[in-house]
Amino acid sequence: MGVPSDTPEPETQLSLPVGGPVVADHDLAGALEAVLLVVDSPVTESALTTAVGHPADRVRSELLDLAAHYTQRGSGIELREIGGGWRLYTRDRFAPVVERFVLDGTQTRLSRAALETLAVVAYRQPVTRSRIAAVRGVNVDGVVRTLTARGLIEEAGPDSDTGGMQYRTTELFLERLGLSHLEELPSLGPLLPEIDTIDTIDTESRR
Repeated sequence: MGVPSDTPEPETQLSLPVGGPVVADHDLAGALEAVLLVVDSPVTESALTTAVGHPADRVRSELLDLAAHYTQRGSGIELREIGGGWRLYTRDRFAPVVERFVLDGTQTRLSRAALETLAVVAYRQPVTRSRIAAVRGVNVDGVVRTLTARGLIEEAGPDSDTGGMQYRTTELFLERLGLSHLEELPSLGPLLPEIDTIDTIDTESRR
């Protein structure tokens, strides 16, 4: 292994920022694009320069080229210089489509109440509404209807003891989580009460 020179080349010292791997020239546009895709607020040219390890003027030139490229190809996204930095945005003329998608009940994010209810069903299925309510401490009728309408849970037949309808998760639930089967769920189950305990809670709540 050779010994590095004590005196770096002047041009290298002046051109490149300190720290971070240098992205190959042919990957620069892609690297900048990748970073811009994961930020939730405008990112400064200085931060981008540090990330990719290229001179600031080269980074700015590449950003301008990217912005022009998106516009020329009629892309649904545009790269804007705003708030002292750069960020990707959806193009204004496609706003109605984006709004329709976001407001679609099958695509919007689940509420915290729905997520908590879904967790109880996932880890304690098949389970009745009364048992879910016993764990959460609130009425869950509306949330169960929402999750059923979304296709995330389904009826699993009546409970042999109480006669109440039981619910279980669906294949769509696994698909949305990227799982092949329920055994792949993270080990949250031990944090939830067992069915016998749930029944005790349910019984006491009715007194």
